[in-house]
Amino acid sequence: MWELIRENKRKSWIIFIGMGICLISLGYLIGAVWFSPDGGIGGIFFALCVWVVLSLVSYCSGDSILLFSSKAKEVSRDVCPQLFNVVEEMKIAASLEAMPKIYIIDEPALNAFATGRSPQKSAIAVTAGLLSRLNRDELQGVVAHEMSHIINRDVLYVTFAGIMLGSIVLLSEVFLRSMWYSSGRSSRRYRSSSQGGGQAQVIMMLAAIVLAVLAPILARLFYFSLSRRREYLADASAVRLDRYPQGLASALEKISNANFDLTSANKITAPMYIANPLKKRGLEKLNLFSTHPPIKERIKILRSMAQGVNYINYLEAFSRVKGKTSDIMPPSALEDSKDVPIRKPFVEQDKKQSIKEKTREIGDLMRAVNNYAFLICLCGLRIKVPPDFKKQAISCPRCARKLEIPLAKVETVTAASGAAIIQKSDKEKRFAQGAESGVYVRKGKGWESFSCSCGKVLQISPIFAARYTTCDRCGRKTEIKTD
Repeated sequence: MWELIRENKRKSWIIFIGMGICLISLGYLIGAVWFSPDGGIGGIFFALCVWVVLSLVSYCSGDSILLFSSKAKEVSRDVCPQLFNVVEEMKIAASLEAMPKIYIIDEPALNAFATGRSPQKSAIAVTAGLLSRLNRDELQGVVAHEMSHIINRDVLYVTFAGIMLGSIVLLSEVFLRSMWYSSGRSSRRYRSSSQGGGQAQVIMMLAAIVLAVLAPILARLFYFSLSRRREYLADASAVRLDRYPQGLASALEKISNANFDLTSANKITAPMYIANPLKKRGLEKLNLFSTHPPIKERIKILRSMAQGVNYINYLEAFSRVKGKTSDIMPPSALEDSKDVPIRKPFVEQDKKQSIKEKTREIGDLMRAVNNYAFLICLCGLRIKVPPDFKKQAISCPRCARKLEIPLAKVETVTAASGAAIIQKSDKEKRFAQGAESGVYVRKGKGWESFSCSCGKVLQISPIFAARYTTCDRCGRKTEIKTD
């Protein structure tokens, strides 16, 4: 694996050098045009300063910016235990030192991405649509793919390559717009320079304009080439971790067949996702500027793996589908000829759910993450109250019983745990009292919550199966019993 990572780094640096040449050349020509031929060095310095500043911002807080722009919400184990279990299993399989943070994006599109500058500080984000449509095998395949990006150091390299691409595009846009808005003054200046023997300056200006147009295109080619290569390698590493290529293949099929757009994605962040969120139907053959390999091709490769899940097995399947050999893996990775058998699929223990029921369940999960309050009336109806609800009480639509809303408690709930407050009527007081004494008795199979002795509201999801839950504020453990 370490040789694989080193080879990955080497090829990435080759691509970085190509993008760096574009950046330096563009900076030199822009400086030479605006500050005379001797200003080229200053232009290079300015271009590098732009890249360094953006890189520092990205390195220090790039993951936070990406998660914020994607509107991702961090979730706790109590809110989404199955996703936590899957991530934890893949973390152990990958021998990762630290557990990645887990986020959910409240969008119906099917997608996922990993972020973080190192394996010790990383995060995995999945969309609500992905959780609602995938079974456990498929979800584990997606998580294994994202975990592979983390252990292969793909996140850091793609992030810095994206920053370099953004720097080139920024310089090109500023230069071309400035030339457009000052075209009259520039034409008179260069006409005067030409009459005084400044033909070299005119040629320099034309070269700068041409490079300002071509540099972003060349940089995108380098950037997308880096992204496509890493997707193949992440697929190969994912099936090695998960040992079930059919799960990832099935997940990719569902992702490719989904009709929802990922509204929070853009051209720079698109390579971070497991599948291109900007890919339009009918454009599968236009792969030169694609951030990802053809998804149908990736599925065929995974479906062709019937003998095992070693790197050799993936490369053989890759060669059969592509009709040619490839250097996506170093020779040392192929020296490990030990057989890694394909595991059997998981047997679903939970009851079969329709897509509508699963979507409703994920909808409740996202409401909890977004600080909704769940009031449980005596008649059994659960009322979902938004966090900006200002009244102190609400009437039950079924029985007209008035339920008080403990607003102070709603305001103290963090986005990570959500807000689900059970109305403390006479019948329900014993549940709250039980929680204060370290025991909470569940009333049903839906979303429930209770207050810890420290005042923090804790939430239990429908699929919560552990014996205890731990308050992330005071560390107190509460035993969960069934009524």
